[in-house]
Amino acid sequence: MIDLHCHILPGLDDGALDLQDSIAMARQAEQDGITIVCATPHIRGDHDVKIEEIAGLVDALQGNLDERAISVRVVPAGEVAEPEVDRLTDGEMRLASLGGAGGWVLLEPAAGPIGHGIEASVDRLAERGFGTVLAHPERHAGPDFRELLERLAGRGCLIQWTAEFVADTAMGDFVLELARDGLVHLLGSDAHSSHAGRPVRLAAAFARLASVRTPAQMAWTMELAPQAILDRRPVISQP
Repeated sequence: MIDLHCHILPGLDDGALDLQDSIAMARQAEQDGITIVCATPHIRGDHDVKIEEIAGLVDALQGNLDERAISVRVVPAGEVAEPEVDRLTDGEMRLASLGGAGGWVLLEPAAGPIGHGIEASVDRLAERGFGTVLAHPERHAGPDFRELLERLAGRGCLIQWTAEFVADTAMGDFVLELARDGLVHLLGSDAHSSHAGRPVRLAAAFARLASVRTPAQMAWTMELAPQAILDRRPVISQP
């Protein structure tokens, strides 16, 4: 499994507190069967994250994991806030893209219900050559939520839900309804620490999702689409 959304880098944003916390998060991932974790620090005004330093920080963390024989690979990325889309240069956006591959950007909607402006942001990213993975839509539901997700999916946007929300909450049932309609493309842990909050786990959410999806659809969500994103290959339409 590939976790496309995790705040595993130590002391950088509101994620892992220190190196030991990062290592504990990697152990959580390993125990859950996750093999690749995208380090996605917040790229937004309230966090002083220097995009050009992310890859080096990832390398340093990977070295510590390798020393401990933790079989998890960490790759660089960022969680780009919607208001930052027009501020970042193409070079910065490539560095912040998932896996640093330059193809897909993890986009955090502005606070509150998803607005129609998100469609314009997705379009502008596409004009610049970037695909969009929409982060945690469950936190941004509004009156025309389903219709907006349908329009975003029609634009080629991939929709990434938070694994714990799908696995453990009653509202996860609503997500299963959306999954039947093809509006659940990816899952991410969005974990911030090993001490509290969401863990670096995906398996339970995938197991719940499998109750409404075919094996081919599950393979696409769990393996084919995430790996294509990291390899900067075209993401084929889900079965």
